Amino acid sequence: MTRTVYVNGDYLPETEAKVSIFDRGFLMADGVYEVTSVLDGKLLDFAGHAKRLGRSLAELDMANPINTDDLLAVHRELVARNNIVDGLIYLQITRGNPGDRDFAFPDPAQTPSTIVLFTQSKPGLADNPMAKTGMRVISIDDIRWGRRDIKTVQLLYPSMGKMMAKKAGVDDAWLVEDGFVTEGTSNNAYIVTGGKIITRQLSSDILHGITRNAVLRFAAEAQMEVIERPFTVEEAKAADEAFVTSASAFVMPVVELDGVALGSGKPGPVATRLREIYLEESRKAAI
Repeated sequence: MTRTVYVNGDYLPETEAKVSIFDRGFLMADGVYEVTSVLDGKLLDFAGHAKRLGRSLAELDMANPINTDDLLAVHRELVARNNIVDGLIYLQITRGNPGDRDFAFPDPAQTPSTIVLFTQSKPGLADNPMAKTGMRVISIDDIRWGRRDIKTVQLLYPSMGKMMAKKAGVDDAWLVEDGFVTEGTSNNAYIVTGGKIITRQLSSDILHGITRNAVLRFAAEAQMEVIERPFTVEEAKAADEAFVTSASAFVMPVVELDGVALGSGKPGPVATRLREIYLEESRKAAI
């Protein structure tokens, strides 16, 4: 079945959707994005994603072409038109098409932003078998730009990191700066030591994960101790367990780092319990 997508106010078959070659998202990676999960036909953490979208746009002084209510309506319409039960909705906003290539930003009054949304059907998204086996990761140097808190479409190095992991025969990579783990290629990173959850504090060093925020809130409600600080690769290797969080993976255990088994080498109780809590509570709150 041909997907229906959304481009600049219109719902179109994906085969008819077009964006200009002069769009700054294509020429300059001058754009931001969000990914919202869908479970049972409902949106998870939509309000958080919409809020972060607004922040990313503001940090880049980029115009927002759609208000939150209308954005929600577009999400719901795409879910309905594409019969999405479990899956993802990808949203991208760029600075638009000024008609030619130029490093200078165009006048937003003359060049409207480009907005694109499309769905990805992922049956059984919450039943990923990796949740029972755990992920294996390698560590790589973090050489991204310094504003990782802005969710831009500049994803070349994270893509390269995933390919480094694939070449190494593992599932993903953790990015390391000055000896400390920043985050995963597309997720926030955590270790558990002595029952305490440790994860890097919010700053421009990492993405302010929407799932991260929810999981830490659920952890606190479950009387789990959370410490927000950087941790080293060596500290991670000595941890009792580890995990990552993201909009599409939810809470995913990590069982190996650079060939070293973490804890028992199997998904740990903290990650397993947090995944259960997150899915249960998020489904209740889904809209």
